[in-house]
Amino acid sequence: MKKVKNTIYFSIVLTLLTGCNSSPKVEEKTIISQEKSTMLKESPQELLKQAYQLFKEGNDVESIRLANEVLELGRSTNNDTLIGKALTSLCRNSQRKLDTIRLAELSNELIELSAASGDQKWLMYMAHMNAEMWRLIGNMNKAEEFYNQSMEISYETGSIGMYTIDHFNKSFVCIAKGNFETANQLLKKYYQLRKENDPENEDAYGLIAIAYLLEQQGEFIEAYEVTQVTRRLFKEQNIFPEPPDEKPLIMVEAKVKKEINQKKLDEISKKSTSETVSSLLEKYLK
Repeated sequence: MKKVKNTIYFSIVLTLLTGCNSSPKVEEKTIISQEKSTMLKESPQELLKQAYQLFKEGNDVESIRLANEVLELGRSTNNDTLIGKALTSLCRNSQRKLDTIRLAELSNELIELSAASGDQKWLMYMAHMNAEMWRLIGNMNKAEEFYNQSMEISYETGSIGMYTIDHFNKSFVCIAKGNFETANQLLKKYYQLRKENDPENEDAYGLIAIAYLLEQQGEFIEAYEVTQVTRRLFKEQNIFPEPPDEKPLIMVEAKVKKEINQKKLDEISKKSTSETVSSLLEKYLK
């Protein structure tokens, strides 16, 4: 009888313990499931952000893998936004190897997506990416043609971000073609738009074009000063310039080092530590 009572007692205790433990486990599973669901919803955008960061850091293999993952998801769910953004990301990756064949394939897909969806922004991104590629290759006429197309669409559709950045981008084309006055006006407009959009943020990225403009006009000391401030601010702000933008910066640095002796370069570098974006704009953007 005592054994039976003990058995019943332990059965009751076990049942109570199981009941007490099951609720938290069910609750925990529900929370985990909800978290996974949220992560899945956010993951395509996060993957694209990671792909862009990896591209800027030079890790094209991983960047392309993530972009293709988003592209596959976009196609399987008929999501035009994911498809378009993934194609744009892949266009960017084609720049590093100057792969014009791959760029043409991706461009055609963006053109088709724009026609099918009726959304001009995919045509705008196509034009922008082609402009970047041809600028990197050195065909400035083609680059200018695509920048003009991108800027026309961005202005008409109110895509202020792209409209702003293409003022900066097109300035490189004008500088390379010797059209310094137009380049200066484009950069003034670029910084005006940047200030209107974000008054508190001083953009160091635009300094690359100013350094290139000064160097092409033979103002080597001034150009080197701007490159030194640019590099310092990039390091402080953890900025990684894209290939078409870093190329002229590297060219300026190499050219200046041939024209000015090391002692003078060190002197310029030391003096530049107190300079800011605003002070350089005031001195060199007329």
